[in-house]
Amino acid sequence: MESWSWPPQYDDGYFPPSGSRYWFPRRETMDPAEREQAILQRLREVMQYAYERAPFYREKWRAAGVVPADVRTLADFEQVPVVTKSELREAQARCEPFGDYLCVEDSEVMRVHGTSGTTGRPTAFAISRHDWRTIGNNHARIMWAMGLRPGDMVMIAAVFSLYMGSWGALAGSERLHCKSFPFGAGAAGMSARCAHWLALTKPAAFYGTPSYALYLAEVAREEGLDPRGFGLRIMFFSGEPGASVPATRERIEETYGARVIDCGTMGEMTPWMSAGGSFETRGLMLWQDIVYHEVCDPESYRRVPYGSRGTLVYTHLERTSQPMIRLASGDVSHWVEGPSACGRTYPVLPDGIYGRVDDMITVRGENVFPAAVDAVLNRIDGYGGEHRIIVSREAAMDELIVRVEAAQSISRDDWPGLESRVQAAVTRELGVRVKAEVVAPGTYPRTDFKARRVIDDRRLFDHLASRKQG
Repeated sequence: MESWSWPPQYDDGYFPPSGSRYWFPRRETMDPAEREQAILQRLREVMQYAYERAPFYREKWRAAGVVPADVRTLADFEQVPVVTKSELREAQARCEPFGDYLCVEDSEVMRVHGTSGTTGRPTAFAISRHDWRTIGNNHARIMWAMGLRPGDMVMIAAVFSLYMGSWGALAGSERLHCKSFPFGAGAAGMSARCAHWLALTKPAAFYGTPSYALYLAEVAREEGLDPRGFGLRIMFFSGEPGASVPATRERIEETYGARVIDCGTMGEMTPWMSAGGSFETRGLMLWQDIVYHEVCDPESYRRVPYGSRGTLVYTHLERTSQPMIRLASGDVSHWVEGPSACGRTYPVLPDGIYGRVDDMITVRGENVFPAAVDAVLNRIDGYGGEHRIIVSREAAMDELIVRVEAAQSISRDDWPGLESRVQAAVTRELGVRVKAEVVAPGTYPRTDFKARRVIDDRRLFDHLASRKQG
């Protein structure tokens, strides 16, 4: 297998022939059973490496009665206990700042990133110089599969901060010898400037979040610009579900006239593009020789068969600084066996990632993912591009309200019809009775980061009810 070694060693000057569909033809198209044997050997090497260097893993595995030598099959690996985000936070509180799962000397750390959440203790990501080079090579290879080539301009319109998405896209773009345009996002008025820069430079590719791409199109039109005039060929996204949802994907493709490609896992798992589509493949391919992905039963954390739904568990195969070994993501999806339309023999998440278990709403016993509501609304004429999902409680009954903005193009006389269409379509999709309300265009703020559209008022209801009873 091309460049298959531990620790990984890549030739930073390597490029495949310009006409090649594949970066590493053998690794990407080999028989999956043969690849799994190579992955098994790598898992043993990664586990032994972490066992020798990280008290976190050594103590965790000893407590579970597991040592690296016990892993003789992939089924054996499923018995290795999963790692949770709370355990990572506890490890970093115990051994500041990077936790006792850091497997390199502190002096080797080149980059520090972290979780972008605003509550609780953040998790620090320590990335060595060697790992950053590896990440760049991994992402360049996946971006090659997306159809990007040296010399293409890539506009990165995502926040450059703790968030790993923008930095990972930049690392891949630079390694691929693209014209990297780290435009960023987040400042007032930046979206209008972004639209004008797109019109001026006409890049080949755009990276951001799906919700931001839709918002940017609104801004562009307000500025008198046609998004199709930007000349984008490829738009690749991460950070939130959407790019694998047919209605959302088709809306973006129709708006910009570009190919939409989904990618992304978690910041902790960078290279996060290890779940990423190709130009020909819808959904997310699981690049198993970069990160080993398992779709597991959420109780036992054993792999479920292809065609089944479960939660994703991730294991680094090429990270040396803070390797994650069976990290329980909380991501929910279903997987199928390859090959893909592009000929790569990796498993696929055909519908992408539905969302995180933390994002899931349970309403009257039914599990609802916000991405499912997004998908329905993007198919409805008259939808204005933003909405809120409000979960409330009257007496003991949960209520689900979907408030949607009307499009600028429809009059107030048409709002009742839009309300009826939304209520019927969302109720049919979710299997839960939904109330729909239409609000004026521009009611809700747009975001250039991850969209947050759920308001759960049930805790407030429970708090007030308990006070009343008291």
